[in-house]
Amino acid sequence: MGVTDCHVHINPFDEMLPAARKTISAHHRDFAQVERFLEDPRLFLAYMDRCGVERSVLVNYVSPEVVGYSEKANDFVARYVRTDPERLIAVGSVHPRRHPDPLRALWELKQQGIRGIKLHPPHQLFAPNEHLAERGANERLAALYRGCQELKLPIIFHTGTSIFPGARNRFAEPMLIEDVAVDHPDLTIVLAHGGRPFWTEQAMFLCRRFSNVYLEVSGVPPEKLLTYFPDLERLSERVLFGSDWPGPGVKDVLDNLSRFEKSGLSDEARERILRKNPETVFPRIHPA
Repeated sequence: MGVTDCHVHINPFDEMLPAARKTISAHHRDFAQVERFLEDPRLFLAYMDRCGVERSVLVNYVSPEVVGYSEKANDFVARYVRTDPERLIAVGSVHPRRHPDPLRALWELKQQGIRGIKLHPPHQLFAPNEHLAERGANERLAALYRGCQELKLPIIFHTGTSIFPGARNRFAEPMLIEDVAVDHPDLTIVLAHGGRPFWTEQAMFLCRRFSNVYLEVSGVPPEKLLTYFPDLERLSERVLFGSDWPGPGVKDVLDNLSRFEKSGLSDEARERILRKNPETVFPRIHPA
């Protein structure tokens, strides 16, 4: 088993709002390289080879309010991964306030080859527990959770702060997802970024409490992982590596991986996080 990078942003950047594009491009001296990868998946696959990454999870989501991405992001990533669906894993999105029929949307996305759903509460401007009656009874969100559980589509929740203009970080607290885990015990939940920097203890708690919850460490400087997540070694059976490339502060996947190897985790923990655990959350299309 090779390394799986569980959080990569290969997105339709041409849809980005100007303020969002400025935020992400400001952190890359060669943003033109990223744009070339968007145009030709083979170039990105070659980049993965140079970085020592076998599989990449391409995280796309719908956020016209903050980032600018429309439902076209789903079509973009579905087309993109067709170049090599064994190595490129498509994650799409159903906006919990926009789509009139989330169950149908999920079924159609799965038919397109989408293998996971990304929800970004700070960018989609909703609280993860709005499916509860006492939190507003968002029926579309409730249907989305039921559908993902039935179709075995993992949900990747953004947790932790966002610096993008217009983001509402009050929706980023991991404990808001506790109700989702309680009500959907067969739904695989990934806590992207582990609630960094303010709520990492909450993310670790949820990972300890629920066997269906995974902690994903993208967006955290690898050399600081054990500072942010002191229990990472003990939790390593349900932790995923992600680079968050080319997100703010992440200039190169190889550099990110190299620093992860020196994070202070045991060889066994790194093996689980880099190789074994992603095989459970994102199983291979054609198992070896």
